[in-house]
Amino acid sequence: MNPYEALANAIITQAAKDYRTAAPHGKAAIRRFFRSAYFTVLTSLDPEYLIARLEAEKA
Repeated sequence: MNPYEALANAIITQAAKDYRTAAPHGKAAIRRFFRSAYFTVLTSLDPEYLIARLEAEKA
């Protein structure tokens, strides 16, 4: 893994960790990031899938 891939993975991992502990307004901001063009530059992961998985963790 090159350093840029490692950085992209770290950004997404931290956003997911932040989502788990965020207040509702904070979650909205993180969902906007997941759905942003920047997120698609970082990864090919489907943002809706990621959001659904994070929401399913609460259940």
